[in-house]
Amino acid sequence: MPATRADLARIETQAAAPDFWSDQEAAQKLLQQRSRMERIVKRQEQFETEISDAGVLFEFVEEDESSLQELRELLKHLEQELDEAETEMLLAGENDARNAICTIHPGAGGTESQDWAEMLRRMYLKWTERRGFKTEIIDYQPGEEAGIKSVTFKVEGEYAYGLLSAEAGVHRLVRISPFDQNARRHTSFASLFVYPEIDEDIEVEINEKDLRVDTYRSTGAGGQHINTTDSAVRITHIPSGIVVQCQNQRSQHQNRAVAMQVLRSRLYELELEKRRAETKELEAGKQEISFGSQIRNYVLAPYRLVKDARTKLERGDVDSVLNGDIDDFIKEYLLSRRAA
Repeated sequence: MPATRADLARIETQAAAPDFWSDQEAAQKLLQQRSRMERIVKRQEQFETEISDAGVLFEFVEEDESSLQELRELLKHLEQELDEAETEMLLAGENDARNAICTIHPGAGGTESQDWAEMLRRMYLKWTERRGFKTEIIDYQPGEEAGIKSVTFKVEGEYAYGLLSAEAGVHRLVRISPFDQNARRHTSFASLFVYPEIDEDIEVEINEKDLRVDTYRSTGAGGQHINTTDSAVRITHIPSGIVVQCQNQRSQHQNRAVAMQVLRSRLYELELEKRRAETKELEAGKQEISFGSQIRNYVLAPYRLVKDARTKLERGDVDSVLNGDIDDFIKEYLLSRRAA
């Protein structure tokens, strides 16, 4: 902690320099680093204060009933803070601290899988709310009857990519279908892909002649601003076959800028994936969206259970999980990855 405080003091000195803003990008990057360090220092100071408070309350427990209840609440809060700190310690990857760009696709199965993809979208947006993260829908393609054909959204927050990358892969749902008149049990699949949002200072070479840019009218269901003109943008990177699109911004120019940002992130991730492939460390999230490739099973019938196929962690409170309570699954996976 003394080293962190020393680094923070050094950054404060740099930020106070008259020419600090002469390089806008460098200044923004340094301020982000300062914000991260300030949060670490604040958490440590708060942790030390709360431990001291717990010690005082412990002395009065036998004489004061209210002190016992207050001590219990404080210890529960300390446990949550410690759990978060431990999880962040597991995130030491080059891009873990970055924002995340997420895409959800349904597997084969039509309306069933499209509805499951929508349920997953809701689960992750609920999780971001719990974390206090900011989300922005970039592209939303509604299903014909229900659910979604695809959705892409950005998550802004500390370690958003590092945390959500633990969720990348195929998710399998087993339930009594609400779309089946005979109330039969159905199995559905959907996949989550996660990419780090790339800063401008990271070189990603994109040749304009390799791009095909199409415009179309926004479909509306997921957008904040419903366009009546052909302002939505679809960009195809011909060499890689990657297709990105954005329809949520107010103008075609803004949609193109956001789509290019997503394309840069995906091309960057593609290059990282090639390197991983060389060492036989392909992502589970890039597997076929079908049986046997899932990272997690969500069973709603004939019993209720969520089980992670990688760590074997199980939860019976399915509704809580689908409402975004997934931190234990994320931490367990990060622990297993470190131990591997």
